[in-house]
This record gives sequence, C-alpha cells and structure tokens, in this order.
Amino acid sequence: MKLLLRRTLVLSHCLFSTRLTAVFILTCLSIKLTAQQTDSLPIISDTGSLQTVRVTAFASQLKWKDLPASVAILTKQNLLRYGGTSLVPAMNTVAGVRMEERSPGSYRLSIRGSLLRSPFGVRNIKIYIDDVPLTDATGNTYLNLLDPNHLQSAEIIKGPSSSFYGANTGGALLLHNDAGSTIKANNFSAGLSGGSFGMFNEETGWKYSNKKFVSNLQQGHLQHDGYRQQSALRRDVLQWNGKWNMTARETLSFVAFYSNLHYETPGGINKRQMDSLPTLARQPAGPLPGAVQQNAGIYNKAGFAAATLRSDFGSGFGNSTSVVADHTDYKNPFITNYEMRSEWNYSARTDFNYVKEGKGIKLKADAGAELQYGTSHVDLYGNKGGVADTVQYKDYIRATQYFLFAQVNLNIGKKFLLQAGISNNNLRYHYERTTDPAGDYPVIKKSGPTTSPRFGISYEVAKEVSLYGTIAKGFSPPTLAEILPSAGQFTVNLKPEYGWNYEAGLKGAVLNNRVEFNASFYYFELKDAIVRRVNQIGADYFVNAGGTIQKGVEVWLNGHIINGGSGFIRSLNLWNSFTYQPYRFDEYVLGAVSYSGNKLTGVPRTVDVAGMDVKTKGHYFFNITFNCTSSLPLNDANSYEAEPYHLLQCRIGKDIVSGAVNIKLFAGGDNLLNEVYSLGNDINAAGNPPRFYNPAPGRNFYAGAGITF
Repeated sequence: MKLLLRRTLVLSHCLFSTRLTAVFILTCLSIKLTAQQTDSLPIISDTGSLQTVRVTAFASQLKWKDLPASVAILTKQNLLRYGGTSLVPAMNTVAGVRMEERSPGSYRLSIRGSLLRSPFGVRNIKIYIDDVPLTDATGNTYLNLLDPNHLQSAEIIKGPSSSFYGANTGGALLLHNDAGSTIKANNFSAGLSGGSFGMFNEETGWKYSNKKFVSNLQQGHLQHDGYRQQSALRRDVLQWNGKWNMTARETLSFVAFYSNLHYETPGGINKRQMDSLPTLARQPAGPLPGAVQQNAGIYNKAGFAAATLRSDFGSGFGNSTSVVADHTDYKNPFITNYEMRSEWNYSARTDFNYVKEGKGIKLKADAGAELQYGTSHVDLYGNKGGVADTVQYKDYIRATQYFLFAQVNLNIGKKFLLQAGISNNNLRYHYERTTDPAGDYPVIKKSGPTTSPRFGISYEVAKEVSLYGTIAKGFSPPTLAEILPSAGQFTVNLKPEYGWNYEAGLKGAVLNNRVEFNASFYYFELKDAIVRRVNQIGADYFVNAGGTIQKGVEVWLNGHIINGGSGFIRSLNLWNSFTYQPYRFDEYVLGAVSYSGNKLTGVPRTVDVAGMDVKTKGHYFFNITFNCTSSLPLNDANSYEAEPYHLLQCRIGKDIVSGAVNIKLFAGGDNLLNEVYSLGNDINAAGNPPRFYNPAPGRNFYAGAGITF
C-alpha cells in the first residue's frame, strides 16, 4: 500500500507538471471571464507577484521583466516557507539552482553548473549582502553563518556576471536584509519552533525607526541533533542593520553580525551502508579512523561589519561606496588532520552613476571598482580523537583581488533596453610555508588581467511581456581551498576557468498578471574547468579538466488562480519550476583516461518542482511542494549514479491578528514519502566501494509559533 501510494503521487506529479501550462491558462481564462471588476486591481504583495518588483541586479532598478538577464526573486515569504531553519528548500524551488546540505549546516550551492570544485562550502558564485561583498578575497563564502529569518529577500542572477560582480562563472546571489521603513515605530518579534531529531529554533528581534534613523536588531539560535551519527549543529547569530538618512541627498547604511557556528561532519558512506543503515557516519577503513572517532566537524566564529554611503550629487550624478571588514576563526578536525585558520578580510567597492533622460531615451551609466584583501594563517596538525596533535605545517597566505567595471543601460522608447558592461579583473596570491625555512618562499601566483564583457537586450513584445538575450563572459580563478587543498601542496599550475554564455528568454505576465512566467535557453562553454579529485587517503586536490558544454532549458510558471477572493479560499497559487540540463564534458583527458562526452558529474538531467499555496477564510494557510529530481552521475567516468528521488513537503498554519499583535502558528513535514536519498554527494569519492553518499533525513516534522507586536 505504501509503495502504491508513493507511485501514485509520483505519477500524479509528473502528469501535473507536463500539463501545468495548460491548466494555468484555462483556469485563469475562466476566472478572467467570470471575475468582477475588483479582480482587475493589482495583485497584493503576499502573492509573490513580480510585475511591480524592481530588481537591484546590475544596479538596474528595473522591473523584473525588463532586465535582460535571468534573475529569480525569493521574497521573505518564500525564504520562510519551509520553517526558516535552512535556505536549502527555498533555493531549490528556483529553476537552475541546486543547493545541497550534506549534514545540518554544511551548505553547497550551484547555479547552472556542477559541484565539480566544491567538496564543501560555496564557491564560484559571488555573494553580496546589502550590496557589500560577503564572498572573501579568496573566492570563498561562509553562507551557513547567516540565519534565514534575518533575510528579507534574495535575488539569484543566473549565468556569468563577471562584468559587474567580478570573479564567477556560476552567477551571483544578492541577499537583502530588512532595513525597515522610516515610519515611527517600535516593533518586537519572537519565534520558537521545534521538530524531529532534536531540532530547536529560537529568534527575537527589535526594530525602531523614525524619519531619520532605522535600527533592526535580531538574534537567532538553532540547534539540531542531526539524522545521522556525528551530525549535530549549533548556531548562534546576533545581527544588526541600520539606516541613517543623514541629509536629503545622503544615506548611510550598516550591516553587522557575529555568528558562532559548530556543526559535525559525518562524512560519506557507500551504497550498501546507505541502504542498510543510512544514519551511519563514515566508518573506519584500514588505518584510517571514522568520523565519530575523530570527532569530525567545523567550528567557525565570525564577525562581519560593513557600511555603505549613498550620495546624490545632483544633475543626475550619484555614488555608492561601501567598506567591509570581517574576521573568521575556523577549526576543522578531519579524518586525517586538524586544520586551524585565522582569516582577516577587507573589502571596498565604489560605484559612480549617472542618469540622463531625454525625449524617448534614458541613459544610466555606472563605473567603479572593487578591491578585496585577505590574510590567512593556515595551521595543520594531526588529529587525535578531535584534539590537535603534532604540527604538520603552518602556512601564511595573502590574497589581493580587484576589478574595475563599467556599464551602460540605454532605454530607447518604451520597448527597447540595451545593456553593455565590461570588467578587468586581477588576483594575486602570496604564499609562504613558515615551518619550512629551507624552502624558496614566497611563492607568487597571479591570475589576470582578465577582461569580462557582457551584452544584453530586452524588447517588450506585448504588454508586460519581454523577450531578452544576453552574451556574457565569465571567469573564476581557483580559490584558496583549491590551490591549497587538504592534500597539503600549494598548486601553482592550476588555471582559472572561463567561458562564454549565450542566452535567450521570454518573461513577464499574461491574463491580467494572473500567470507569470520565465522561459530561457542557454549555452555555456566552459574552458579549463576546475575539477575535484581524491587521493587514496581521501584528501582532495584539483585539476583543470579541459572543458564542459553546459546547455539547458529553464521554465518557471506562477499562476495566481484566486486572489482576494470572498469565498472560503481567499487566494490560490500554483507554481512550477522545470530544469533540463544535458551537460557534458568536452575534451577532458586525465592521464591516459578520456572522459570526453561523459555526463557532467553531480548534475541531474532534470529537476521538476511544483507547488501550491492556499489561504482560506479565517486566515488559515496551506503550502505543498513536490520535488522530482532525476538520477545524477557520481564520478567522472559515469560508472556510478545516484538514484532519482521525489520529495513531498507540506506546511499548514494560521495567522491571528488582534490589533497591533500578529501571531503565526504553523506545523509542517518534510520528505513525507520517506525517501532514502543523498542531498549532497561526495563526487569522485574514495573508498572501495566509494563513499559517495550523505543520506538526508527520512520523514520528519516541525511546529512553531511567532509573534510580532
């Protein structure tokens, strides 16, 4: 009966997905024919409509449909749709985006690409928070330090965006905090939730604002025992955002946070172990101990502070300048060693802009620079049961990365938009092994100068519908974790990867804004792709793999079937995200072995995510999501594959409004079909049989409450 129910649900999802467009159009047409005059009013904000949203990507401040780029928007409602303890399920609703969590807190993120070079962490994607760089000078981003409850929205730029954001071939992620309005207010909030496997989440906040100043102080605590052995998590975050309207033409904004994060790392297991006992951590193998014996995990204490001054000089001229300083104290007891890092990073970015409007023409020009400088003390010890033992080596690395950029937006009439941008990028590593006095140091590794242009065009083919095309070059130099991997040797000959992306798409809304859509096709040819390999003891190293051909199709649909209704159902949204990625290696030869033509490691061919959001009379709400992910190759030879999986997630709740007090009650479930799957595979893994799998939790539940007053 259980198997029959699962197959019925999977079949229903597939039928639903293939016919979703027709359902949207027919349903919305019937509503349009029978609706009263009040239904022609603009869609209210909590439905997630994008037609009135102005995106900040590429400093455009354009309507979502008018920007010649594929940009996905996640609102606060989207980010907290799954309980607010992790970004993973919300990010995975976006076509072309794959976010993994090998254990609670262990994030990996991919936009239109593979995770070939990311055994852990977030690389090859430039991430900003409130317009200041969160990604450090070495190309690494500690995205898991943030509390999703503290974010207001996210913009995901798909495809290379080096022309404006520097080193990346995967795209960019722009995170926005809640700066608040300038209405006089004292606003307090608190929330509690708990769930399976010892999950407990708590948050509080206080926001004050007047005509001159906005202050938003937030605190969050999350702990989790984990589904597997050696997979517990504890995170404490204190964050402050401020905004000071200094004068009518100058605004000073602040963002600062301190995060204390510890999560255990269970490590990969083989297929037989996952099928028989998926809660296992990595087991001892020969002379190597297991994850439990070595107390494997991550300890990360980080402080981050940034300020941004925005100035209006008059006559169309303006400027935005940001400065950032952050420090990371990082410890990682691993199977084979114990790594300690002390990192300081400093960033500065300035953007001068000019706006000029004439008859039928609007010009917006941007020019500026971004500079990042970081120092890293990397000390490696032996690991004796989770305690640092004898010194293996100590390294000191300095990284300097900077780029100059310029961009022009030209609106011609009401239908045409032309966008052109270019950047010049440079990176320099200065490396010394301080425990090797006889060595020839320092070792200098440079990347650049690299020029990255981007061209885009958008044309409004109908009201609220635009056709767009882009051509962009991206590049991504090796990160510090790649030129100094766990194998321990500084790699001088690892080259940056680069490539050109060609894309065309159609996006907008039809049927009186009741159906929103974004459909795009892209072709990305990556050269000198950086690929992770693993030696016999499980330590990683990286090589340039020749190249990849990454072409795909993405389709997103969002149907506002009922909006502002007066019956039992007050609003009903149906949505679907579909991704088709037949990626291949191109000219990839390693030693005497050729992988040319093989499927790209770690990339599912198709991902289809469908959902329904309902609000009813009495302020009840219901959300359901069904994720259907195809199989994916686990090694470059394509001799192992992860099986497809189907995830069913649901959430129900009620909003209670009484005067100035708002209360939200909610409960939900994840993996309701109790699938055995790995949400974060160790690609090209070592072991015999290989340890590819990091099993995700089985069926689990959560419940919580929040109050704002």
